[in-house]
Amino acid sequence: MNDGAVRTAGRVLDLFQGARLTPTQRRIAHSLVEHAAKAAYLSAAEVADLAGVSQPSVTRFAMALGYSGYPALRRELRDLTADAPAEPAARNAMQRAVQAETEHLRRLEEQLHDPEDVRRAAALLIGSRPLPVLGLRAAAPLAAYFGYFAAKVFPGVRVLDGGGTSLLDRLDQARADGAGAMLAIVLPRYPRESVEAVREARAAGLSVVAITDSAVSPVAEHADVVLPAAVGTQLVFDLHTGPMAMAMVLLQAMCDAAPEPVQQRLEEFEATAARRHIFLA
Repeated sequence: MNDGAVRTAGRVLDLFQGARLTPTQRRIAHSLVEHAAKAAYLSAAEVADLAGVSQPSVTRFAMALGYSGYPALRRELRDLTADAPAEPAARNAMQRAVQAETEHLRRLEEQLHDPEDVRRAAALLIGSRPLPVLGLRAAAPLAAYFGYFAAKVFPGVRVLDGGGTSLLDRLDQARADGAGAMLAIVLPRYPRESVEAVREARAAGLSVVAITDSAVSPVAEHADVVLPAAVGTQLVFDLHTGPMAMAMVLLQAMCDAAPEPVQQRLEEFEATAARRHIFLA
């Protein structure tokens, strides 16, 4: 996907942010984002064929987004694609990948103009002792990164970064120890175990905050609060610049909302680090 296509797809994706969609509706949304440039000129029947759903499903999808029907949604899509900025001069593949990440971060900045969802997520998480942080496969490093810094301020942070039969056991243990919420970081290609763990957490009564790549990701319908941040897809392996920025924004919001003296905990850590000569600088 070139830079212009990334910008166009991003504009289309913005239409779906914050919407609670069914699995069928997410399939339609994915198809519209993936084929953003041409989808704006397709009929409802053609979109249905593209997504592998029925034509009435496309109509219901448009109405779920607040439109009178698919023609109204298509007019909106045409306006978005018609206003898409022209492509800049040709760049090499690495430059295009970085440029796409720049666009993702710009959209994230616009999204944070209204930080209400981030604040709601922070309020849910700071009250959980312990606080399980789920991240499997590609999301495991980000879960560990978040957990490393969160543990400096909040006691009882438990990173759940291993799948298998013990994952649900560890989740049950956290719930038995008093956990009331969980942070789930679920990134493409969406490990089945991650989605199942989120379902189990909700069934056990935990509130779930999900950091994922879009509002139409498979985990979105199972979360109490969804914090979307786009993933870069132009290199051999995905770039997670956006989700990492979102994770740190969330941690900042948690620190801002924490009833305990965050600065005191950080100063205690720095004093301990200095005494033990942990860092060189």
